Amino acid sequence: MRSDRILAAAIVIPAHDEEDLIHACLTSVELAALAARHVTGRVTTVLVLDSCSDATAQLAADFPVEVVTIDAGRVGAARAAGVDAALRANRDVPPSRLWIAHTDADSAVPPHWLTHQLRLAKRGADVVVGTVRPDFRDLDETQTEAWWATHTPGVANGHVHGANLGTRASTLIGAGGFEDVREHEDVWLVEEMRARGARLVASDAAWVRTSGRQQGRTVGGYARYLREDLIAAAAAATQRATAPVSVA
Repeated sequence: MRSDRILAAAIVIPAHDEEDLIHACLTSVELAALAARHVTGRVTTVLVLDSCSDATAQLAADFPVEVVTIDAGRVGAARAAGVDAALRANRDVPPSRLWIAHTDADSAVPPHWLTHQLRLAKRGADVVVGTVRPDFRDLDETQTEAWWATHTPGVANGHVHGANLGTRASTLIGAGGFEDVREHEDVWLVEEMRARGARLVASDAAWVRTSGRQQGRTVGGYARYLREDLIAAAAAATQRATAPVSVA
């Protein structure tokens, strides 16, 4: 078990034109940060506005967040900018004792989201890979049934989602940080951290609700999975479950 006790935490949120969902996101994050302050005294939140042309910035002004503005159009660049701001805000904290939690502006975290990650960090985790559930109001009945056919409540499937990820700052820095790419920056980062020997913990205990929209901000993101892959994945899972078992 690691002896580096977490002294501070930061939350990083990239956003691109999320005026419809940013209020729910920041409200949930504020509650999670408030709860986490009982575990670690300092929690800062960084919102990165990337190429926003709507009212996201105006709505965010009602919340106690540090706003960083960039014009990259790439979620990897936005997450990296948020991490840089979080490190600057906590420059007096050793990176091994700073926890950085990541979510998305189209998502809402539960009140125990950050405290759960910090609890796992106290037990020695360097990285916490959490789960997400789509907002089922955005899915039709067939998609909803397909989602539940491929997910078991309480079981972490190990899939990496930037909307529910936590990292020790020193581990993130040692892996080179987020790649400046349009998508899958979260997957690549976790793979690099794993390759460097980081202790990863997957958990479904603090799942995050994320948008179930079918047209996403990137070509190959979660929206494409819901639109194109979900029903096929459910059919494959059903086929495996009903396949005959040969007995030698």
